Amino acid sequence: MKSILLIALIASASFAADAPKQAPKKRAPHPSLVKVEDVAGLPRVLLIGDSISMGYTLDVRELLKGKANVHRIPTNGGPTTNGLKNIKAWLGDSKWDVIHFNWGLHDLKYIAEDASKRADPKAPGSHLQVPLDEYEKNLTELVKIMQATGAKLIWCNTTPVPTGSDGRIEGDEAKYNAAAARVMTAAGIPTDDLCTHAAAKLKDVQLPANVHYSPSGYHYLAEKVATVITENLSK
Repeated sequence: MKSILLIALIASASFAADAPKQAPKKRAPHPSLVKVEDVAGLPRVLLIGDSISMGYTLDVRELLKGKANVHRIPTNGGPTTNGLKNIKAWLGDSKWDVIHFNWGLHDLKYIAEDASKRADPKAPGSHLQVPLDEYEKNLTELVKIMQATGAKLIWCNTTPVPTGSDGRIEGDEAKYNAAAARVMTAAGIPTDDLCTHAAAKLKDVQLPANVHYSPSGYHYLAEKVATVITENLSK
C-alpha cells in the first residue's frame, strides 16, 4: 500500500513539474494610456509628460469633451533624454492643433548605477539624471522638433518637489523651471504655470512626501490644464 502511495506521489510531482507554467498575468495599462478615437470635426490635442500628466489626463479629457480630442503619448514621458529618443514617434504623422508638454521631475531625479531606481541625493555616487545645463539644451532641441509640426505649443512647468520626496531635493523644480522659462521665452511659447497652481493648495492636493497627487488633486490640476488648453484652442 505504501509503495502504491509513493508511486502516486512521484507521478503527481512529475506531472506538476512537466506541466506548462502559466505566464504571469499582464498588468492592465494605466487608463490614461488607452488609445482614444477622434470625434470628427474637433481639434486634436496631445499631452506629453510623466506620471503627473498621466494622473490628470482622464479629467482633462472629460473637461474638454465636445471641445477637443485629447490624446497623450502612450507611456510615461520620463526625462528629456527619453523625449529626444521618442519624440518623433510620439508625434507621428498626425496633425496636432495643440501640444501641451512637460519634462522635469525625472530630469531632476537622483540616480546611481541603476538608472531605473531613485537614489539618495546624499549617497556616494548618486547624481542628477539630467543635469541642469543638459536639461536646457535638450528642451531647446525638443521645442524645435515640436514647432515643426505647426501645432500651438504650451509649456507646462514642473510641479513642486516636497520635503522628504524620495530621490529628489525639495525646491529643485524652481531651478529647472527657470531654465525652461529661458527656452520658452526665446521660442515664444506660453507657459501653463501648473507649479504655482499646485503650490496654492499643496497640502490639500499632494500626497505626503511625494511628488504625486490624490485623485481630487489630479482633478484640481486638470482644471488648470483644461482652462489653458481651451484658451489656446480659441486662438
